[in-house]
Amino acid sequence: MSKRYLERGVSSQKEDVHKAIKNQDKGLFNNTFCKVVPDILSNDHKYCNVMHADGAGTKSALAYLYWKETGDISVWRGIAQDALIMNIDDLICVGITDNIIMSSTIGRNKHIIPGEVISQIIEGNNDIINMLKAYDINITSAGGETADVGDITRTIIVDSTVIGREKREKIVRCNIKGGDIIIGLSSSGRAKYEKEFNSGIGSNGLTSARHDILSNIYSQKYPETYAKETNKNFIYCGKRLLTDNCVSHENIGKLLLSPTRTYAPLIKRLLVNHFKNISGIIHCTGGGQTKVLHFCENKKIIKNDLFEIPEIFKIIYEDTNSSLKEMYEVFNMGHRMEIYCDSGIADDIINIANEFQIEAKIIGFVEESSKNSLIIQSEKETIEY
Repeated sequence: MSKRYLERGVSSQKEDVHKAIKNQDKGLFNNTFCKVVPDILSNDHKYCNVMHADGAGTKSALAYLYWKETGDISVWRGIAQDALIMNIDDLICVGITDNIIMSSTIGRNKHIIPGEVISQIIEGNNDIINMLKAYDINITSAGGETADVGDITRTIIVDSTVIGREKREKIVRCNIKGGDIIIGLSSSGRAKYEKEFNSGIGSNGLTSARHDILSNIYSQKYPETYAKETNKNFIYCGKRLLTDNCVSHENIGKLLLSPTRTYAPLIKRLLVNHFKNISGIIHCTGGGQTKVLHFCENKKIIKNDLFEIPEIFKIIYEDTNSSLKEMYEVFNMGHRMEIYCDSGIADDIINIANEFQIEAKIIGFVEESSKNSLIIQSEKETIEY
């Protein structure tokens, strides 16, 4: 990883986290995208529970910047979506697509984050819950906690926790095998259930994206948006303003703040039709395109026909000295969900995705190997991990 990325106190691979939990109980199954535990809620041995916690991360600092610069408070609704969908789309990777309970956790610096922002976040949660309900994905809000913690939170952090219950036999396990194909689901475009074009950025790598492409003018105006311990050479060291023009969105700020796409309606339909023929579902979040390496063993993953790189990632790549190898392990680079499956169901999966106006295609395949490895054949070079 580049010095620049690590200097900001972040890591795409979260090595320390993986080291800390490597000896922890893995739950009912050894290899699922989320930890699956016995049905503590109802004590039914046929069922299991899955709980997951995640959030919008430093994208909330970007929303703060945009709100302060433009006065557009509505961007906080998108942050609510980011926090919830980063959880929901992990749950769907293990097959939980309905009857989910969520709790929202917000920590704010009350000196600079007023109640109006909290209202926008709550309304944003309601927006995405109602949208998913229209596709028979029922999410019940169980309230949450909003804490005024200015001593430890510089602006605001927006997180969610979700829990679901499902039959053990319906859980999707990661059993990726040689001969599987990989179907990628595009992260950009406008899905049937989205109100506007999605840049594909999701909620990963925003620390890097924000500092690498935005102007140093923001470091002077908003010192509350970064850690004072960070080397000043790595703080807002780009050349662009939030209000600069771009191709697919109103401006650069909206391009970066594009709410995280959910694949839940599509995955729910897919599991009804093809549950038995799916070897694994991978949400390409932390670790980007290398995420799958945590969920397979002795496999060679070859991704040789990826999507065209969306505008936002082209901008980040062109504005920085990042290598493509780093880009692919920080960002999703064009698809944020992968289906590992038998080739015989590929056409139907792609057709289902098209019904939701989400581009999908076969992006690669899996081979048996003596060790785990990943090969990405990009437009410019072949990258090995």
